[in-house]
Amino acid sequence: MENKKKIQRSWMLYDFGNSAFATTIMAAVLPVYYSSVAASGLEDGLATSYWGYSQSISVLIVAVLAPILGAISDFSAAKKKFLQFFAFMGIIASVLLFFVGEGDYVLASVLFIVGSIGFSGANIFYDGFLPEIADKDEIDRVSSGGFAFGYIGGGILLSINVLMILNPGWFGLADTAMASRVSFATVGVWWLIFSIPLIKNIKEEKKSLVKRDQSYIAIGFSRVGNTFKEIKQYKQLLIFLLAFWLYNDGISTIIRMATIYGSEIGIAQNDLIIALLITQFVGIPFTFFFGWLASIITAKKALNITLFVYLGIVILGYFMNSALHFYILAICVGMVQGGAQSLSRSIYGRMVPANKHAEFFGFYGISSKFAAVIGPFMFAFIGQITGNSRLGIISLVFFFIIGIFLLRFVDIDQGIRDAERLSDPKEKVEVKPK
Repeated sequence: MENKKKIQRSWMLYDFGNSAFATTIMAAVLPVYYSSVAASGLEDGLATSYWGYSQSISVLIVAVLAPILGAISDFSAAKKKFLQFFAFMGIIASVLLFFVGEGDYVLASVLFIVGSIGFSGANIFYDGFLPEIADKDEIDRVSSGGFAFGYIGGGILLSINVLMILNPGWFGLADTAMASRVSFATVGVWWLIFSIPLIKNIKEEKKSLVKRDQSYIAIGFSRVGNTFKEIKQYKQLLIFLLAFWLYNDGISTIIRMATIYGSEIGIAQNDLIIALLITQFVGIPFTFFFGWLASIITAKKALNITLFVYLGIVILGYFMNSALHFYILAICVGMVQGGAQSLSRSIYGRMVPANKHAEFFGFYGISSKFAAVIGPFMFAFIGQITGNSRLGIISLVFFFIIGIFLLRFVDIDQGIRDAERLSDPKEKVEVKPK
């Protein structure tokens, strides 16, 4: 039991470390640095559009890789190796962002894309371990704990980086731009340190070696094709994936575009970064709260509450025109972001067949990543052709309304029964009565 708790803590600590990429690079510091320094020579609004296109390219690449990598890792029992590979890719890209200077928006985009592939690719295998380290009666708690640890870790490093950016002289740095560049490097170091417990303690589930006469790539493509056929048998899981695809597109677009959108409409850099920091620390108790609420009113009802709050956030975001408005919306996002993501992951984990965790979490990845291509692209495209990013943000209403509608038809208990009934009998241990 103690060893199991140790593995769960190690799993959560990885989130503690890698969430620094989501906070400092994806959400808070890099978008502002990209707009004000790396893309300083571009016309107004183009920096926001180019940032949106960079987001779409990165998630498109991950979307194509996700199901293939998931299938390969299931076949080879290599989730841990793949997690390490992609984590190191993200860590190295984060450190290299230190070298992005004025006008280097192409280099910034390339390194961001590589870092995002590492971050998202590693998360596919990280998520795939969840059903292996947590029983069904504790999966909500462990999933929520991972997100809460992520809020804490990402928030602590972002706090340090905010202090460094606001007062660069305290740290012996020349100016805010240099402080921002140093903050990118700290993300890589932080991520590396808190990956060590997971890499050291997590173990793959033992599987019988299967003789193969094809390359892993061929096997991966083959299994992806099979999974596309098989997933039709899991009706509840499929409906949930469609709902998740839509509403998570809205969530991920808000995470990725909020800061640069705020910068474009005139909110000061310091206000933007501090508001994102507030989001992190508001998220800690509320992530635990929604994990608890799920045990009282069911995970599906708790998830619905978060999505209706997000719908209100998008509508209010259209009318936002001051730092105070951004602070209020940042608090609202902090209240529901961790709950929506952790409950989605645990609901999905319940309905995944026991013998195909990584393969089906690859589909979870492709649902979120392919969908996440559309949101930032729509935001960027509408903003570019109209010259008004407010119209881009209001377009996200569509994703939440349709996602909420589809979620109504998901029967989680039936989904669990389907997963148990359709699990591959060849990988089950048959117990004969005495």
